[in-house]
Amino acid sequence: MENKNRVIKEAKVAEIKEKLSKAQGVVLANYQGLTVEEDTELRKKLREAGVEYKVYKNTMVTLAAKEVGLDGVISYLEGPVSMAFSYDDATAPARVLNDFAKDHKKLELKAGIVENQIYGAEQIKAIASIPSREVLISKLLGSFKAPLSNLAYLLNAISEKKENA
Repeated sequence: MENKNRVIKEAKVAEIKEKLSKAQGVVLANYQGLTVEEDTELRKKLREAGVEYKVYKNTMVTLAAKEVGLDGVISYLEGPVSMAFSYDDATAPARVLNDFAKDHKKLELKAGIVENQIYGAEQIKAIASIPSREVLISKLLGSFKAPLSNLAYLLNAISEKKENA
């Protein structure tokens, strides 16, 4: 029986290790005190943002973090800790959890990992204010479009003026 438990624990550690290795962004949060309805709402918002939300035993996370070289995260594993993983948008878990925590004071951001760099709660809140990649790209394209549109209007006005003259 003990051998079976060991196999299960090793599989969990391997799963956490894989998620930590693949994720662009990970946020650790204290979820204690959230109602079932609030937790369900949070999970729905995270799912919509493409973020995976899990709760693991801290001992399992500690073992996995050591194996992938993220020992600095171990000090944040006190009490009940949930983990939000994003594989595409590094800022998505921070953004969703931070927005949710504004209305639900029981949810507390503890730390995060963005591209293998560990950040504390205040730094994660700052990272949460960074717009998503799509928003940044659309802003960049918008800034390219404005001067080109102005140039097109100018050239059109010049050509119409020549035609009228």
